[in-house]
Amino acid sequence: MTLCTLMALASGCIKNNIPYPRIQVNFTQFEVLDHSQAADIDSAARTVTVYLNEAADIHNVTVAGFALSPSTGEWPDSAEYLNGTDLSEPRTTTLQLYQEYTWTITAVQEIERNFAVEQQVGASVIDVPGCRVIAYVSSGAPLANLLVTSIKLGGTNAEMTPDLNGRRADFTQPVEVTVTEHGRTSVWTIYVVPTESSVTTERVDPWSCVAWLYGSGETGKENGFEYRRADSDSWMRLSADAITTDGGSFTGRLTGLTPLTSYVARAYSGSDYGAEIEFTTQGTAQMPNSDFDQWWLDGKVWCPWAEGGTSYWDTGNKGATTLGSSNTYPSDDTPTGTGRSACLETRFVGIGMIGKLAAGNIFAGSYVRTDGTNGILSFGRPFTLHPTRLTGWMKYHSAPISSTTAGFEDLKGTPDTGIVWIALIDSAEPFEIRTNPKNQQLFDPQGSYVVAYGKVEWKSDVTEWTRFDITLDYTSTSRTPTYILCTGSASSLGDYFTGGNGSILMLDDLRLEYDY
Repeated sequence: MTLCTLMALASGCIKNNIPYPRIQVNFTQFEVLDHSQAADIDSAARTVTVYLNEAADIHNVTVAGFALSPSTGEWPDSAEYLNGTDLSEPRTTTLQLYQEYTWTITAVQEIERNFAVEQQVGASVIDVPGCRVIAYVSSGAPLANLLVTSIKLGGTNAEMTPDLNGRRADFTQPVEVTVTEHGRTSVWTIYVVPTESSVTTERVDPWSCVAWLYGSGETGKENGFEYRRADSDSWMRLSADAITTDGGSFTGRLTGLTPLTSYVARAYSGSDYGAEIEFTTQGTAQMPNSDFDQWWLDGKVWCPWAEGGTSYWDTGNKGATTLGSSNTYPSDDTPTGTGRSACLETRFVGIGMIGKLAAGNIFAGSYVRTDGTNGILSFGRPFTLHPTRLTGWMKYHSAPISSTTAGFEDLKGTPDTGIVWIALIDSAEPFEIRTNPKNQQLFDPQGSYVVAYGKVEWKSDVTEWTRFDITLDYTSTSRTPTYILCTGSASSLGDYFTGGNGSILMLDDLRLEYDY
């Protein structure tokens, strides 16, 4: 037997026991046609949520583009999605690189539907799964010849047969309307029901110094609210400019209330009154150390809390100091000339060309750990109140953007932007920020978990201490938040390692306000 033959036999007995690396493939971009907002990508849960506008066909959604990280990953089902697929129910698909990773793709489509008739009491009940509409009218309304003042039961391209908008119809019996859209039809049944109750106090959502009042009454009459302290017999009427009306439904914003105090409210329609609802306002609270007076130096890392104390705010300093020094630190420059402020400085940290941009930042939460040269942050502190605004003091120096990443190259040389934003969320736990492009997860102001959000930005120098005011925009008055998120950064695109070396944002005396 020759030497070559012996070597061949020996090599045939060698087993490859080296395991394949485990690298999760993530969507970093996912865009569909007829979208209403950007897709929400959660690489931890491996989910993509797309948002469709009213013109979209949720049964035939076309993916216009996508990107994967790492780029060597594969999406075997991509052709199907690029040619249009049914997303009326969530679907699973697989990404792969050495191993397979299952992702879930969900489509959300909000269609504004409405139905209203003359002498209607309250808002119509629109049952989308059951294709039913129920409207209540005053007991004297002419059911046999009732005017339909508005009707919309489908998307922007839907056609109705018969088209009842602006016409009179006989509602002594249920009326059927056929809605045709994207080649599919559905039959809706409309019920108009007389009611003896002409006004209803539906609910009250109490905050700290504000209460939101909800009622229903007869269209065409004067509708509104009255209120009083629980320990008073004197009723006061809410001014008309504090009431918004939608057909027979109306909402009032009652301001100037005292925290932790009981009140009573009722709706009225003409000379009729709804039931009285008693409610108690919430208390108030501030974010600890929001004057940024307390700091201590842990080695190279400046920490925005007292040594031995409990942290509420944190920074990206633990990541920045892996290659340099802290870039968020205390300053004696303050609006009042006393105490300290927070100085957030964007720097390129590293040696020579080796390193990366570190945006100066501060946030309510904690720095979890460093992933290579990237940060993993826990954004949010427990919070269940409903502030209306965030105020504070700031100064800003905008440096030209010197470092960019993919997708932001055209910003190089343009002025940097400073930012402060605040949000309330109702998630079960704080929001995890991951800046590593391989499993990036950033906060989405339009995410389903957002109860309220507001921000302010500065695109040029502000050389003197200046007061700022951010109004929180709520998605609902009844949702109770679980966490408050608040952050400031000298570079608004710092999560993408894009910003100007030398940009500085100074912050002091942040305060939550609870009235409008």
